Amino acid sequence: MSELSTSPVSSDVAPQSGAPQTSTEPIGRDDLARLVARDIAPGSFVNLGIGQPTLVSNYLTEEQNITLHTENGMLGMGPVAVGEEIDPDLINAGKIPVTELPGASYFHHADSFAIMRGGHLDVCVLGAFQVSATGDLANWHTGAPDAIPAVGGAMDLATGAKDVYVMMTLLTKDGKSKLVPSCTYPLTGVGCVTRVYTDKAVFLITGDGVRVRETFGVTFEELQELMDIPLLAG
Repeated sequence: MSELSTSPVSSDVAPQSGAPQTSTEPIGRDDLARLVARDIAPGSFVNLGIGQPTLVSNYLTEEQNITLHTENGMLGMGPVAVGEEIDPDLINAGKIPVTELPGASYFHHADSFAIMRGGHLDVCVLGAFQVSATGDLANWHTGAPDAIPAVGGAMDLATGAKDVYVMMTLLTKDGKSKLVPSCTYPLTGVGCVTRVYTDKAVFLITGDGVRVRETFGVTFEELQELMDIPLLAG
């Protein structure tokens, strides 16, 4: 994989004719997790949602001094546990075995949600079914009659964290963009998403509109053709 740009882009940058294409191919889950990890500011308190976001823990560095929170009651979570590291009693909210870092602490579920709701998390990274152009998030229910709703702590995280990053594939199985003019699925949070990381591009949700920070395997123009919302070059 080629070196990826990780510099934040200000919302007052003037639109250009395109955005940097930093990889010749769409990037995979692990490379995307590595990119998200690089973008998290040193010293942050962070919650990683179920699914793809869990992988981010594997790419945080000791120098970043990131403290990971999991809603089932832990601060100081380390990378995913493998082999002899696995302790069946030490799991994250997605029931994935994890490691603990020096200084890790455990507490009641109610205290964990107080951390989430009280604005004590700098960043949460969540998966999504849809994100709107204005940052609305839909990630707990598709609305299908046979679907099993699974909100967990997503609503608390979406409204309580200072920044909400989403990790998802850009397109559905039938080729439709998950980044949409407005969500058609039940909402988790309104206007809460600030960045969207996908296999084809990184998007910044700003007051000016949706900015493309960089693309993977597609040009800015090709990306625009896949989507029903106007894009700005970052």
